[in-house]
Amino acid sequence: MKKILATGLALSLALSLTACMGGTTSSGSAGSASSGGASASASTGSASSGGDGTYTIGICQQMQHVSLDEATKGFEDALTELLGEGNVEFDYQNAGGEQANCTSIVSKFVTDNVDLIMANATTAVQCAKEATTTIPIVGTSVTDYVSTGIVDSAEAPGANVTGYSDLSDANNHVELIQQLLPEAKTVAILYSTGEENSRILAESAAAAFEAAGLTAESYTANDSNDISAVVTEACTQSDVIYVPTDNLMAANMELVKNVALNQKVPVVSCFTADENDGALLSISISYYTMGRLAGEMAYEILTEGADPATMPIGVMSVEDMDVTINQSVAEELGITVPEAMQDYVK
Repeated sequence: MKKILATGLALSLALSLTACMGGTTSSGSAGSASSGGASASASTGSASSGGDGTYTIGICQQMQHVSLDEATKGFEDALTELLGEGNVEFDYQNAGGEQANCTSIVSKFVTDNVDLIMANATTAVQCAKEATTTIPIVGTSVTDYVSTGIVDSAEAPGANVTGYSDLSDANNHVELIQQLLPEAKTVAILYSTGEENSRILAESAAAAFEAAGLTAESYTANDSNDISAVVTEACTQSDVIYVPTDNLMAANMELVKNVALNQKVPVVSCFTADENDGALLSISISYYTMGRLAGEMAYEILTEGADPATMPIGVMSVEDMDVTINQSVAEELGITVPEAMQDYVK
């Protein structure tokens, strides 16, 4: 059963950050901008380059975040390579975590009649879908396109939106955990009450753990003030703590580490190694790779007439995961890393 140890205002996935100025066009990676022109085509699935021989892509990134930045960079790199240097221009805009900014940004893209919109993260994709039914939209960094109402189904999106999901198969995570921690029987799943994507990931993981014969229980926190108490409770009830992708927990791994290591309970996180502070095992997807795959989708739409309505939502494979075992944490916990997993040790 789910234990909710505190109640309060839910955190928004789109964290409130300073909104950036709009209306510029970039030909580089996320965060840089220079002026440029717009293209003339907006037909779904059959966009053609603008009058100057280039494609113009509007990129709406929901907020500044290392993972989202990597997805944008991967997308830009893939399209630049596929279309050729000088044949594509990117109008990169960062919404600063504000839904109103997302709406304004994509509305400007529609007015400019860009060839395609890349929307990075859930709110950005939702706003883009509301803004146009004709300009093709490719999304990234969205966990579940169906439950958020973006598409009709993952297999057949049904409109002008397709893209890549950052949901990785929880069964792969369970397999790695059982290989590293074969004695573990009970798992505490730790996440924030305010992040819908985290809830979806937690439920998927719980089903995978239960199917593998492990007992899984969820522990949630409203804000950073709750985390120490929540982790303390989780440590008394479980053999391992599992943290799915979650902005609140990623920002407070120091708190999680301090409690869990003191209680000698290993932590497994779905964050990148750079964000991973004190976890024994980190299992994360490569957002750069996801962005590149989304860029390949965009290329098919722009040059081959592919229809987003019939392009299944992409899901990252096990080969796209970055797996890291923290050797110093393993030693502190007295855990011997199996020979078969030595390649993951850092």
